[in-house]
Amino acid sequence: MNWIISRTKISFHTHLFEILKPIWKDLSECNWVLTDLDFMSDNEIPINFDHDYFIFNREEFEKLYQSHTQMIWGIISAVPQGISLNEKIISTLSAEDARVWESDEFLIPESIVEIIAFDSSYTIVKFKDEKLSNMFKEYFQKEAVDLQKFNDKYIR
Repeated sequence: MNWIISRTKISFHTHLFEILKPIWKDLSECNWVLTDLDFMSDNEIPINFDHDYFIFNREEFEKLYQSHTQMIWGIISAVPQGISLNEKIISTLSAEDARVWESDEFLIPESIVEIIAFDSSYTIVKFKDEKLSNMFKEYFQKEAVDLQKFNDKYIR
């Protein structure tokens, strides 16, 4: 239930509106954690370079989701509402951590979906929920490559 996208029809990596399109409505009860961000945007958005991380409710995150923002680097996680998070740890996470390439390894353990933007070249999307994973794979079809198979072919 871990996917990587490197070649796709979407306008750029990682465009959250496109990446989350097949599962967005199913994540209505989540808060969003964003850390280790680098991005480009022509829109006014609720993130900036003044903070190491952001924790948003759905309404706050939706402003970013609806924007035309390219996530170049970063970790974006959907976490069920009401879960307490260790913000000290979140502030130190990095999209360059080797664990992002490991299947079923979530940098934010409380996440149900974790998206890693890796240098505008790769988007890694991990799921704990098989239904969400299947919806994602069905939407992206051949563009979503199994992360483990990708690792076996290119990394190991």
